[in-house]
Amino acid sequence: MMTSLHHKHGAPLPVKKGSMSRKARGATILELLVGMTVFVMASSVTFMALMPAFRDARLVGAYDSVLMLMRQTREAAIVNRKTYLLTFNPGGTPVGTNQVTVQRIDAGVLSGVLSTMVLPQEVQFTIIPGTPNTNAAAPDSLGSGSQAIQFDIGVNGGQANQVYFFPDGSAKDINNNINNGIVYMGRQGDLYTMRAITLFGVSGRVRGWRLMKPTSGAAHWSQQ
Repeated sequence: MMTSLHHKHGAPLPVKKGSMSRKARGATILELLVGMTVFVMASSVTFMALMPAFRDARLVGAYDSVLMLMRQTREAAIVNRKTYLLTFNPGGTPVGTNQVTVQRIDAGVLSGVLSTMVLPQEVQFTIIPGTPNTNAAAPDSLGSGSQAIQFDIGVNGGQANQVYFFPDGSAKDINNNINNGIVYMGRQGDLYTMRAITLFGVSGRVRGWRLMKPTSGAAHWSQQ
């Protein structure tokens, strides 16, 4: 049995089904805004906390990509019986950009650029102050940690930023000299982001290195 509400004189009070008071609606909107604000703040804090991890991932990805490109180019030279040229920061590279290009020699003629690998903006071919700067401390004892890109070590007349991979797997320079060298990369202002890649020309062997923070003594390179 249904009953109706009455005021003090006995007349029924009107009840509007599905209605919500203005005060209740205001409270609901306020709760929604507070919830959204908390979510945005939590997302911002999480994003900021993950920023170093994102930067490190880009650095490691760039290092791995350069290392793999060098190895793949050597492999392509062997498989295709062609000579391939890698050039680090070729002439005309825009300021602030770091890149590696690949070309091939066909019937004695250098092709156009077959591929280009561009480093993330914050990652550079660079030497950061504090990098070990003696021959004995350099990865594979190549160079002395003074140049970011240093191929053709100990050879005159070549190009320090170029490597030719030959069909026998060796690495040489433009004058057909065996090409040994090293390239350094990292994020400016952060010494222990430093990575290095070494090349032995006779075999074309490519190895990767990471600068390690010492528990005591000086920073040192560790093969990866």
